[in-house]
Amino acid sequence: MVSYNTKDWFTFIFRFHKADTFRTLLPLMLGIGVYSGIVGYLEVVYWKLSDNSYVKNITIMHGMFGFVISLLLVFRTNTAYDRWWEGRKMWGALVNNSRNFAIKLSVILTDEKDIAYFRKLIPSYASILSKHLKDEETAKQLFDDVDLEIDHHKHKPNQVAKMLFQKINDLYNSKKISGDQLIILNDEVKSFTDICGACERIKNTPIPYSYSAFIKKFIFFYVMTLPFGYALSLGFYVVPVIVFIFYVLASLELIAEEIEDPFGTDENDLPTHKMAENIKKHVEELL
Repeated sequence: MVSYNTKDWFTFIFRFHKADTFRTLLPLMLGIGVYSGIVGYLEVVYWKLSDNSYVKNITIMHGMFGFVISLLLVFRTNTAYDRWWEGRKMWGALVNNSRNFAIKLSVILTDEKDIAYFRKLIPSYASILSKHLKDEETAKQLFDDVDLEIDHHKHKPNQVAKMLFQKINDLYNSKKISGDQLIILNDEVKSFTDICGACERIKNTPIPYSYSAFIKKFIFFYVMTLPFGYALSLGFYVVPVIVFIFYVLASLELIAEEIEDPFGTDENDLPTHKMAENIKKHVEELL
């Protein structure tokens, strides 16, 4: 994740981070600027349209659809942020459950070999889950047009969870823990799998294609028609105005695209590897 000071306004305004949408959109912004300049030249210089031309009334359409596109982008951004925040809550729960599991085991267990086993395996679940969620095949499991030959016996987080429960069951069979303790520890292992399933749901269920494609098309055609109406009012100043409008609208869509998959490798995605390292440090302190 990008580390920053939320109160440092001038840094936000004048610094362009590599994750900033300006860098990504710059080629398109230049193209939109050239296009707007051509439209402005044709209307103002070549055709010499008057202020009474009906072309100027196209701005009425933009005023009507501007409200609609604003609602769509707000909903799009909020939906993407909800996915990002849910992913963060799931990993927060994984951190807390790992700590609780380690605390209970540190009190219940007395054999150093058993303690060392869990000291190694509990952090391994978080580390393997982080790698599992960054795997592209995980994101494609529900796609109709992708036929993946997935061996579900090699689902690594499930294998680690199975090893944890197997060890707990062996402790019960060897009378090292009671039946009540088995139930308590079983709930902790079960929570790991619940968290994994919730993260996979976010990972392999993207925003519906029709909705995402419609917003992109809407932004494109909306911006491409802006110069026709505003060139008569603004002249060649229409170029920076249209470029700025495109930058704002397209940036909101890009930001939503980036954060809707919180387990990727983008700058603003969740630092799951760092969280896994913190879990390892905390478990080793407790066990």
